[in-house]
Amino acid sequence: MRLTSYIANQIWLCAYPVRLAGTAFEARMTVIRLASGRIMLHSPGPMSAALVEDILALGPVAHIVVPGNFHHLHATSAQAAFPQAKTWICPGVETRRPDLKYDGMLGDVAPEDWREDIDQVLVRGTRLMREVAIYHRASRTLILVDLIENFTDTTPNIGGALKLWFKYVLRMWDNPKPAPEYRIGWNDRAAAAQSLRRILAWDFRRIVLSHGDLIDRDAHDVAAKAWSGILGR
Repeated sequence: MRLTSYIANQIWLCAYPVRLAGTAFEARMTVIRLASGRIMLHSPGPMSAALVEDILALGPVAHIVVPGNFHHLHATSAQAAFPQAKTWICPGVETRRPDLKYDGMLGDVAPEDWREDIDQVLVRGTRLMREVAIYHRASRTLILVDLIENFTDTTPNIGGALKLWFKYVLRMWDNPKPAPEYRIGWNDRAAAAQSLRRILAWDFRRIVLSHGDLIDRDAHDVAAKAWSGILGR
């Protein structure tokens, strides 16, 4: 696993394999260079020696961000590789990973450490998944983990079980939607809609997500359609 450039000198990506409930697919780590030159690891994956070398070549790693309560598995790997970095977690991670040490809890207001670069929203109104969406203003990039999944025939390294499930049962194949755990877990639709409208107020032109194909065209319209069931559109 190695880094690939996504937005020149600003954002890099790294995909890594996931196996869950008999299905195989990929997740994606996002690496962001802040205006200060410091590096943020968003939803970190497993840290190989080669990957650590790639990351260190970009600049000093200052922040490890665990943006969703289903995206904590490799946080300790990142902490071991970059012990000087601060770790920030989404609410809910502390209950799923009481062993994970962290420096701060993420919310609706970006920490001072990256407030000049990034806006963020804590998505409320859901009982299963928790997530903090972030918006990198300089590149107009929305970065999510599970609020949108986008599996298609061109998505690499997808197992047959996941394709069967998403294509014929969930009807989410080539149809970007929130993860199934969101779709069955909204418990306050008004609060959820308020969070999603705050995200849609950002002027993003692309979406980096953890699972499935990146969204590089009509990103704002794709997000609005994906969330239309909650927004009432």
